[in-house]
Amino acid sequence: MNNTYYGKLIFEISQPGRVGCSLPRNVFGNYSLDELPAALRRRSDTLLPEVDELSVVRHYTNMSNNNFGVDTGFYPLGSCTMKYNPKINDEMAADPKFTALHPSQPVETTQGALQLYDEVQRTLSEISGLHRFTLNPYAGAHGEMVGLMIIRTYHLRRGDAHRTKIIVPNSSHGTNPASAAVCGLQIVEVKSTEDGTVDVQDLIPLLDENLAGMMMTNPNTLGIFETQIPEIARLIHEAGGLMYYDGANLNPMLGVCRPGDMGFDVMHINIHKTFSTPHGGGGPGAGPVGVREDLAELLPNPQVCRLDDGTYSLCHHEKSIGYISRFLGNYGVLMRAYAYLLTMGREQIKRVGALSTLNANYIKESLKDCYELPIKGLCKHEFVFDGLKDKSTEVTTLDVAKRLLDYGYHAPTIYFPLLFHQSLMIEPTETESKSTLDAFIEVMRKIAEEAKTSPEIVKNAPHHTPVRRLDDVKAVREPKLTFKDLIES
Repeated sequence: MNNTYYGKLIFEISQPGRVGCSLPRNVFGNYSLDELPAALRRRSDTLLPEVDELSVVRHYTNMSNNNFGVDTGFYPLGSCTMKYNPKINDEMAADPKFTALHPSQPVETTQGALQLYDEVQRTLSEISGLHRFTLNPYAGAHGEMVGLMIIRTYHLRRGDAHRTKIIVPNSSHGTNPASAAVCGLQIVEVKSTEDGTVDVQDLIPLLDENLAGMMMTNPNTLGIFETQIPEIARLIHEAGGLMYYDGANLNPMLGVCRPGDMGFDVMHINIHKTFSTPHGGGGPGAGPVGVREDLAELLPNPQVCRLDDGTYSLCHHEKSIGYISRFLGNYGVLMRAYAYLLTMGREQIKRVGALSTLNANYIKESLKDCYELPIKGLCKHEFVFDGLKDKSTEVTTLDVAKRLLDYGYHAPTIYFPLLFHQSLMIEPTETESKSTLDAFIEVMRKIAEEAKTSPEIVKNAPHHTPVRRLDDVKAVREPKLTFKDLIES
């Protein structure tokens, strides 16, 4: 492509003397900007590109066209639920009647916003089977930390300071042990059976007087429903521990079953996954935390309370674990979730889990003859291949992922979970059509065939992206974070 701006950094199209703006001379009081005290001035010029306005517009427009998102194509990241975010949700979240509010203004002037918060937490309680939620946490991992803080505080106030052991399946999300470690808890791993579920026989010897609780995801990271949860919950409770539900995989459960009914005491919900706000690029997110009734007093402050006269107020419970965020979390994300919940309603929310499960099984069954399926049988919203079925090609999961880029698809999650050497984790979500799934299946089958007939094409992919395959290890070990770092290297 012959384009001055395509694939270049803004500094690379910079030319000395070019100016893209004309600003009037600003004077503040008796001092102009040119008369700032010497101690406040830079000793050298700022390293900024010198470009005209049109070049800036073209450069960043071309850069934005290189971004991949759920609005531009199929995004089958396993365990991430990159579902479509209806634009009406964005419109509602952008309403100035909400966005112009300041969280410190008097509560009598923010009644609508507080009502929205209260109705979202009540709806989440009904969906999850737990008594009450806080919407304050900013992300799923933040919610995990808050939930574990509640578990830790629960034991401390009962005089059980020795209860510091958290049991985590070896198939868990990486944030589970990380969050537990942040809370000063000891992580103990429980093994999985051949079908990918928790090994109850391996769990039993881990139960002792030091148990604080157990973290589980259901369906688990392999997309398999944990059928032994009632028995696991009984064992954990009898040992004096609490059950924590990682809500990252709540999507296929909506309207089908509730974590609270299974025996979970605390959970977080990745509301930016399950209730439509896209969360690629690190944000925005929200991680509401729900608890059973006797733990509600520990939820972080402030809490939104509905008073007897029907108005709303901010309450501060003296037994709370304290403050874990400023004000009431990422409010725009909560507004999108509210719009999504109202749009779906009680009836349509039940279709989410069924369709996400149907789509995942459709892809799995269509590709299992050319990709290795380590765990047979019905999956839920996602599943994991262990690379190509024909290992003689020596084409890796990374190669397949890179080749997908040439065909215009974002790659699935690769090399996670760690249970398999060549993990390829796919989650289509319920918002994708059969025609989209068929096109993806066709490409995946084509890549499998290329691996047999022309393996070097796959091994050297991608071929049609702005940059070719990068050295991921070197990028991590020797990051170039600024243009100055790049030119000096």
